[in-house]
Amino acid sequence: MEFRFLGNSGFKVSEVTYGNWITHGSQVEADVATQCVHAALDAGVTSFDTADVYANTAAESVLGKALAGQRRESLEIFTKVYWPTGPRGHNDTGLSRKHIMEAINGSLTRLGADYVDLYQAHRYDFETPLEETMQAFADVVRQGKALYIGVSEWTADQIRAGHALAKDLGIQLISNQPQYNMLWRVIETEVIPASRDIGVSQIVWSPIAQGVLTGKYKSGQPLPEGSRATDEAGGAAAVQRWLNDENLDAIANLEPIANDLNLTMAQLAVAWTLANDNVASALVGASRPEQITSNAKAAGVKLEADVLARIDDVVGHLAERDPSKTKSPRHRPA
Repeated sequence: MEFRFLGNSGFKVSEVTYGNWITHGSQVEADVATQCVHAALDAGVTSFDTADVYANTAAESVLGKALAGQRRESLEIFTKVYWPTGPRGHNDTGLSRKHIMEAINGSLTRLGADYVDLYQAHRYDFETPLEETMQAFADVVRQGKALYIGVSEWTADQIRAGHALAKDLGIQLISNQPQYNMLWRVIETEVIPASRDIGVSQIVWSPIAQGVLTGKYKSGQPLPEGSRATDEAGGAAAVQRWLNDENLDAIANLEPIANDLNLTMAQLAVAWTLANDNVASALVGASRPEQITSNAKAAGVKLEADVLARIDDVVGHLAERDPSKTKSPRHRPA
């Protein structure tokens, strides 16, 4: 495993982060989830990402139990706040001071931890003044409940504004967690340049496009049994947008590139995101332990310029690059 600094800080994270969106508390049983976490640890993964909204708080509990007994100082634990949780009351969502202060306490209880290393705003809250949000985050940090602050799916302007307020308040906003993969590159034109300028790194989710970049989905063939695309409770809707013949035919042409490098297609996809020097870590989930064992091997893989050019020749014309696709709800979800 290789490690990178997160933002302009002295804090290092593993190049592959284990994320438990969809899987823990919903798609896989708790014992399998624990096996996946332990496989990640065995592969050298030290960074673990979750959120209070995942499985309506159950994912945090599963992760906390799976990490029980590990040396806390050797782990980097991330969670997030914004989306509705619990009974979904009128204050059970958003980035108000009330919700942030209550949400961090709930997250720590479920994780069985005294603090999280990184506490992230899961989206931008248009209905709460940014000053209120950042002051609440500053208080969370000063109370020792979080060490660093991050955001997720914020625009370049939002990241700049949040970073400036955090600096004024004496805390460190060091990361953004956006979607990023060979087919989804909307952060490249605005978010990444702004982040480089102010010292913020990306922790990217969906590096293998919900499994599509593994090559397991074939044009003109039935969906594989047990795959995410067939699991209505496990993210099928998120996969469907990628499953068109043009995408699948192009993705099939990535296989010779992966073979030349002695990589799986999933490893190639993860390594591609890590080739961007503003990406500190790629989030990888798993429904089986062998998946994280294999995908973690993408850490440390260096893709040369000619390989990146070959990949662009195959799928670059299909990539979504419109920066306006980075967005948060205009109104808090209920």
